[in-house]
Amino acid sequence: MALRELLPSLSSSFLLIILMLVLLLFFRRDKRRNEPPGPPPLPVVGNLLLLDLKRLFTSFMELSNKFGSVFTLYLGLKKVVVLTGYQTVKEALHTFDETFGERDNLVITEELSSGHGITWSNGDSWREMRRFSMATLKDFGMGRRACEEKIIEESQHLVKVWRAFKGKPFDNTNSLNYAISNIICSITYGQRFEYDDPEFTTLVEESQERIHLSSTPSMQIYYMFPWLFSWIANRRKYLELAKSNKQQNRVFFARLKESLDPEKSRGLVDAFYLHQQKTNNKHYTEENLMSMVMNYFGGGTDTSSTTLRWGLLYMVKHKHIQERAQDEIKTLVGDRQITMGDRKILHFTNAVVCETQRLSSITPLGLPHKTTRDVLFRGHFIRKGTTVYPLLGSVLHDETQWEKPRSFHPDHFLDKDGKFTRRDAFMPFSTGRRYCPGESLAIMELFIFFSTLLQRFRFTAPPGVLEEDLDVTPQQGFIMTPLTHTLCAVPDAHTSQL
Repeated sequence: MALRELLPSLSSSFLLIILMLVLLLFFRRDKRRNEPPGPPPLPVVGNLLLLDLKRLFTSFMELSNKFGSVFTLYLGLKKVVVLTGYQTVKEALHTFDETFGERDNLVITEELSSGHGITWSNGDSWREMRRFSMATLKDFGMGRRACEEKIIEESQHLVKVWRAFKGKPFDNTNSLNYAISNIICSITYGQRFEYDDPEFTTLVEESQERIHLSSTPSMQIYYMFPWLFSWIANRRKYLELAKSNKQQNRVFFARLKESLDPEKSRGLVDAFYLHQQKTNNKHYTEENLMSMVMNYFGGGTDTSSTTLRWGLLYMVKHKHIQERAQDEIKTLVGDRQITMGDRKILHFTNAVVCETQRLSSITPLGLPHKTTRDVLFRGHFIRKGTTVYPLLGSVLHDETQWEKPRSFHPDHFLDKDGKFTRRDAFMPFSTGRRYCPGESLAIMELFIFFSTLLQRFRFTAPPGVLEEDLDVTPQQGFIMTPLTHTLCAVPDAHTSQL
């Protein structure tokens, strides 16, 4: 065979060898700097074959059992460091909060918000928007009586809706989503909506569907290989829903802007526009407003409503705990409306709410962080710009911190005298500079809704279903939701007229 006939074959082989060498260099760990250990990656796909994309948190925890509380993983070509366990996560997010304080965007969130808003932004824009939103929410009563009254009003409306089922089985997903979303609407737009308002239900349901789509296996593949899988149906559907959601918000914004009163701010949108008129700050843009509102709906609705769904499911599963909480409420509060002030006396009920948050661990992966500088952390060298996943679920289920980490055990939050006590390892809202800005709002929502529902109803399994047969296996994703189910809300005879 002539040399010129061999050249194309030699050229292809040479390019393949070069490509393999580049990939090997890309995946190579710098042993001299003691980078975190981890499974050896394959070219291009990284450690993808070791992961169950439907059970990503479980896959991460299995790898942690082998490689320790700080380990390296390759999601395709992307190198990430995973942190597990209370001591490790707290040290990173609290002690090294500046170093681990940046947010690392998912590809789809970058497409959606381009670094605007609060959740997925960084730098000066993030600082200004977070400062504004925290100050504004405080002005509108977050953590105070004004906000409490909105939550009480909505809980009463939810009770009325559930009474209409007359103790028959129903799926509580939509009504809980509507109730919690209405709290966000009251704070954001200055008004609540009826549960059959198509404008409102569309807004809520499209937001929920986007959250579901964001953690599907096909989207996980897209995050790892965006240049290759931009065609997938779930990405197109996600962006279509986001476009519709933005358009609906523009309609709301336009209405509010037309009736804007400089002397009276009805909600966060009004406050934003009024601030925009008074300042030349470049960060007060329509893009930041849109992203911020969508952040609050996305982060503030599904999390609280899902936690309440878990709480009621646990109450049916553990009948004796439900009865104990209801006895406490009847003895110490009676039939009057429960308020946040009652949290100081309803020790067991409060413990049940916190134990629900702990065991359900609805955001087990947390949100991805990114290092702002090179750091030597727990003996391991982590480069600047590295994506970091601090697994909140590993903290809430840490065997060194909880007596019964896999069981529903409200006594985790009670001292020897039966008084409520908060645990250091209880961080469902994360910690450090990126902790959830809506934490105080969520605490109010969960306590008032949960205790009010227990006061007004007795929750049971549907006829023919044994409590012990109820499946509490979560659907894993960015948010751990219960499997689809129905429960019965039997009205309490003594509070049926309230």
